[in-house]
Amino acid sequence: MLVQSLSGAWQFRQAGEINWLPAAVPGSTYLDLLAAGLIPDPFIGLNEKQVQWVAHEDWEYRREFNLDPSMLAGDTVELVAMGLDTIAELSLNGQPLDETDNMFRTYRWNVKDRLSPGANLLSILFRSPVRYVAGRQKARKLPAMLSPGIAHIRKVQSHFGWDWGPVLPVSGIGGEIRLESWSTGRIDAVQVHQAHDAGTVTLSIDATLVQPAAPDATGLTLVLEVRGPDESPVARAQGPVRAGSAQITTAISNPRLWWPNGLGEQPLYRLTLSLYAGDSLLDQRSLQVGLRTLELRQEPDQWGQGFTFVVNGTPIFAKGADWIPADSLVTRFSGERLEHLIDSAAQANMNMLRVWGGGYYESEYFYDLCDRYGLLVWQDFGFACAPYPLDEPGFLNNVRLEVVDAVRRLRHRACLALWCGNNEIEVMWGLWKRNKPLTRAYEQFFHHTLPEILNAEDPDRPYWPSSPSSGSFMQDTNGDARGDTHLWQVWHGLKPLKWYRTRFTRFCSEFGLESFPAMETIAEYAGPKDYSLSSPVMLHHQRSAGGNDKMLYYLTERFRIPRDFADLVTLTQVMQAEAMRIGVEHWRRNRPRCSGALYWQLNDCWPVSSWASIDYHGRWKALQYAARRFNAPVALSLEDDGDRVGIYVANDRPTPWQGEVRWSLETLNGDAILSGLAPVSAPPLLAACAGELDFTAALRQHDRREVVFIAELWQGEALITWQLSPFAPEKAMHFPEPGLEAQVSVAESQLILTLSEI
Repeated sequence: MLVQSLSGAWQFRQAGEINWLPAAVPGSTYLDLLAAGLIPDPFIGLNEKQVQWVAHEDWEYRREFNLDPSMLAGDTVELVAMGLDTIAELSLNGQPLDETDNMFRTYRWNVKDRLSPGANLLSILFRSPVRYVAGRQKARKLPAMLSPGIAHIRKVQSHFGWDWGPVLPVSGIGGEIRLESWSTGRIDAVQVHQAHDAGTVTLSIDATLVQPAAPDATGLTLVLEVRGPDESPVARAQGPVRAGSAQITTAISNPRLWWPNGLGEQPLYRLTLSLYAGDSLLDQRSLQVGLRTLELRQEPDQWGQGFTFVVNGTPIFAKGADWIPADSLVTRFSGERLEHLIDSAAQANMNMLRVWGGGYYESEYFYDLCDRYGLLVWQDFGFACAPYPLDEPGFLNNVRLEVVDAVRRLRHRACLALWCGNNEIEVMWGLWKRNKPLTRAYEQFFHHTLPEILNAEDPDRPYWPSSPSSGSFMQDTNGDARGDTHLWQVWHGLKPLKWYRTRFTRFCSEFGLESFPAMETIAEYAGPKDYSLSSPVMLHHQRSAGGNDKMLYYLTERFRIPRDFADLVTLTQVMQAEAMRIGVEHWRRNRPRCSGALYWQLNDCWPVSSWASIDYHGRWKALQYAARRFNAPVALSLEDDGDRVGIYVANDRPTPWQGEVRWSLETLNGDAILSGLAPVSAPPLLAACAGELDFTAALRQHDRREVVFIAELWQGEALITWQLSPFAPEKAMHFPEPGLEAQVSVAESQLILTLSEI
């Protein structure tokens, strides 16, 4: 196969205008207008409001290219386009080619008869997504929680705004576009099955081919080569092509297994499939594969039904966060920035990310990184928070093709742990349940059609109909007996942070509390005159209704309101970290009743106050640092309740852990009131109680505002971690004047804190 890329330098213009301007592919209207100096940066100040006109217009893109003469030697020359966003009309050399309406699909057209040996012109007209949605909504009104009508368009739903993101419905070519020239046949799709038995992994490869002639008209052979993590040859096998498909089986002895982060290594094998006609190489496909077993174990137990991911026979506690698009103008988001986010998740001892359904099916590099860093991926399909017109045959067929594209692209991934039908549609269904046609269509698609497609395309992966869900349509959708939960009573319901301890969920896949981004990030979109909770700029970069008021509400539960805005920013991050710590520690203490805690959210798509633990510019908030501790493989936690304190050690390792807890009840001056130590023997994959202490009598003799409880976890002479619990909110504590001066400096990426007596 020969390939000629058509990405790179293009031209664009507003439809109807005369002059063409430079454009970049992959890219979008907003980025091209920014590069031309025609719009301000929508991420700064209130500029987003000034660029809303862009999505209301149609835009033309074109690429003049000289065809590589060798391309015409192939029997078939296909134009391949990914990421056409979204309502597009394509023309080649002045002749209409096709119309597309789904940015998630890969489109192919045989254009050999339309190409000229020399100069060619490819043109794409992108219709306004805003006007398209408005027209479809006028024809059929769909209920919605956010932007009305966006369920009509197969486009990233958060492009139209969310409670953390701007309204920037981009148009353009968001993926690769190229020509492929081939003869006789090409590899279309590859499915990899693994069978693990007695130290051997048997790989079964099912390959689907495209052949323009009758499938049995030519004798083709498919060859499989397997290379190990060190690129050494491991296995080689081949099989004939019959009726447009080929099956190959080979065995790998002494396999190196792939493990989630924290449980082992992530060795990756390289599978290369080569299609031959005699000695002539026709096509080649390479895949990165991790050898591992995975199941979602849902067995009845004393609390209901479990929801536990099991990898290589080991039940895991899923620790991680939810993932949203990394940039509202995502094609400018670099691979380096992406790796920083994935690496940051791994550094925080995470082992799972949930790719949220209102965003993208992510890039190949995203899944490459998750494979390498050991981050399992809970993958939502592209549906979120709205009823979709799944009773319309054209729409239904469109999303069927989208699903098949996504599954075939990702199903070989070691990181891919779960396919999930949608985000929060089922839990919101009470808002729309009177619409019987949509109700029937929803249940049919997410509880029957999608499982049928996956049974054919990826039977080795578990499927879950919605998040949250009990697995049964409209039955205890957000309950604690089975399935997963989204727990938003803290934040949206203004419940206290310790409310989390009242919920014994089987798997919490969303919960969160907002904070400001870093002051350095705020300074990039706002000036000192804007440093106020109620300033227009700060309110504009806060998309959750009443979000700034809620941050202040939670902050004042624990702290006094600071005079300095930077201190206020810091304290919102401290409260966010505390909220997530309390929830995660509680659910880890209750393993195996609970088997996962994914907080909302890891990242931001623009500079904003949000639930993210890493802000848009990649700066860690306090939560990201705290996550490294509360997600640690062996973690100490305290369950404080009035005058009582329970001490727990959570052990996520598959082997027992032994050590001791050294504790003290002491004044803020450091004087010990009571102290002790307790040996700890934490079983594998469970939490152990190291003691429950009652300080009622001791606290009667001291001002509880001047007393704290401190616990340290030791293994031999090594201090593993420590925890502190006060007996009054920080705002009420009688902190003595420490008589210290602090100086902070940075040297070789190290933060140095120097304390000296005044």
